[in-house]
Amino acid sequence: MMTTAPTQGRSGRSARQRLLDAADELFYDEGVHTVGIDRIIERAGVAKASLYNSFGSKEELIEAYLDNRHAGTMARLTDAVQQHTDPVARVYAIFDAQAEMLAQPNFRGCAFISASAEAPPGGAIEHAADSYRADIRNLFTDLVEAAGAPDPATLGRQLHMIYDGAILSAQMDRDPSIAVAARAAVTALLDAALPSGSRRQPQAHPTTPPTKEHS
Repeated sequence: MMTTAPTQGRSGRSARQRLLDAADELFYDEGVHTVGIDRIIERAGVAKASLYNSFGSKEELIEAYLDNRHAGTMARLTDAVQQHTDPVARVYAIFDAQAEMLAQPNFRGCAFISASAEAPPGGAIEHAADSYRADIRNLFTDLVEAAGAPDPATLGRQLHMIYDGAILSAQMDRDPSIAVAARAAVTALLDAALPSGSRRQPQAHPTTPPTKEHS
């Protein structure tokens, strides 16, 4: 990826950061394949050369956008997990954090699913999505292993499926209260898979959305 000394705009943000902020907003709202570089440049308020000096191409800008989404999601989930010491409560903490995300007015589903929809196989988008999904699945696997699951790889993958399903349902049905059903599914799965001494369910997060809300 090409790098140059950042140019500061009137806002104090570098041209690179302004481009990345504009791409994050437009790519997430409308899709990486729909939004052209001219709209990103216009939204960022920078010269066209700034995009090529900072990222080299639209593909590299998409990579940076997905890397940023990856890092942000993992930081949010890790922070939620670290608020608890009980292994089972840590699993639920991921779904509580997800419930908050689903209830956001600007929620538009999973950035990686959207970007992958029309992406060619084997490209940068596929690699970015694979890396992101592996980190989410490994987080679940590590947590249930700490909780005493006899088959943490299988249970981690099953929890990942519930996590994915909640995102898709909230997006397609425009109903963030699916988080309540997702949490119930997690409880049933953990009750069946974990030793009896590890099954205590923590109190539901108070921000879990109780009613249907357009996202």
